[in-house]
Amino acid sequence: MKNIGLKEIDDVVPEVDTGLLTGWLNRTDLARELTLSVDTLQRWETRRMGPPCVRVGRKVLYRMEAVRDWLRDQEARKVGASRAVAGRR
Repeated sequence: MKNIGLKEIDDVVPEVDTGLLTGWLNRTDLARELTLSVDTLQRWETRRMGPPCVRVGRKVLYRMEAVRDWLRDQEARKVGASRAVAGRR
């Protein structure tokens, strides 16, 4: 009987990309993309102020289009807030 190590098993079983999660990011990837810490995204989720996410078991996934929409909304709020302050002067 041949003894196969873990490294050899990885070489035997190719990783198949089915495209199922195309357009989705995990928390680590999104934190890296936004140059934030994973902890910041966790706190935002708890406070319900961060980008919308979906939980699949223990994984937290973010749909790229939803994150883009959230970013646009943040930008619009920032512009709107500065205009409101300018109007009160």
